Amino acid sequence: MASKQFIELQDLSDDDIRAELREVESQFQKLKFDHAIRGLENPLVLRQVRRNIARLKTEIRRREIAALSEEELANRTKIRARRRRK
Repeated sequence: MASKQFIELQDLSDDDIRAELREVESQFQKLKFDHAIRGLENPLVLRQVRRNIARLKTEIRRREIAALSEEELANRTKIRARRRRK
């Protein structure tokens, strides 16, 4: 089942997702710094922010792949098949 955050991401435009990614990444850097200096009240927040970053990057990549032409998709499939043989 899709998470609530994933469903919300699908409604956003590409520019909105990229802006959100920049914002969340800067928030993550601040949290990491604060945690290293004085500690966080709830360090599990770091995990949640990391997962949000992963969700955003996944959605960006999913849209990039959906926008590929048939030729580019075929080429991508060949590259992936070659990697699996090694």
